[in-house]
Amino acid sequence: MPPAKKRARSYDPARTRAAVLAQFGNVREAVRGLGPEQLALPTRLGEWTVRDLIAHIGMALTAIPRALDQPEPPKADAVPLDWPFATAANAAAIDEFTRNLAAGEPDPGSCLADVERSLRAALDEHPGSRILRTSAGAMSLDDYLVTRTAELVVHTDDLNAAVPGLDVPCDRQALAAATRLLADALAVKAPGGSTEVRVPPFAVVQCVEGPRHTRGTPPNVVETDPLTWIRLATGRLSWKDALAEAKVSASGERADLGGLLPLMS
Repeated sequence: MPPAKKRARSYDPARTRAAVLAQFGNVREAVRGLGPEQLALPTRLGEWTVRDLIAHIGMALTAIPRALDQPEPPKADAVPLDWPFATAANAAAIDEFTRNLAAGEPDPGSCLADVERSLRAALDEHPGSRILRTSAGAMSLDDYLVTRTAELVVHTDDLNAAVPGLDVPCDRQALAAATRLLADALAVKAPGGSTEVRVPPFAVVQCVEGPRHTRGTPPNVVETDPLTWIRLATGRLSWKDALAEAKVSASGERADLGGLLPLMS
């Protein structure tokens, strides 16, 4: 994999913090109204129930105060773009931790409220430059929060898909950060300039080896909306199905991204 650090995008720290808190607040409010039957519903994440999924969403944010409680690494050696490629290696441990957490928490709504309180306290106490150890390596708190927007947006969509009638809103800034992170991850996985991937209004990236265009309309163009892109990048939607359902447009001989997706799962 090409070094992600060479492609690191900058994110506004204040907006990222606000986005994480806003999206987590959206989830917390929605979860408060779920009953036992809804919590027991299956999800599209293997054997996880809605209760397991909610526990995982909370776990994704409790990772921050847990990491901040540990000694600070001497320096950062990772950036947000390292994170999408590190998730698969931790899948088994995440699954076990999530199931144990869900089994021990009878009231998911109360649990998420506790998570929010501890998260706010941690963010108030520590500057964004604080280095913490993560599954992808040592990175700054500001950088790690970018990865949390992706966790929240992806799993909010999972939650909406699992519970009929549920429509948890997605914070615009959280959606923007998640879209850009996963679009940049594609450019890292398939470096090049022959294909332009457009995810309006948030991201445009060049990728795939081949002739690089310099002006005018690129010969190979892929375009889709942010949620469809996130579903493609995380394996919630296949490339074939997205084309068949006209959720993505692809023109040019190098516009087939099917062999490059998903980027993470």
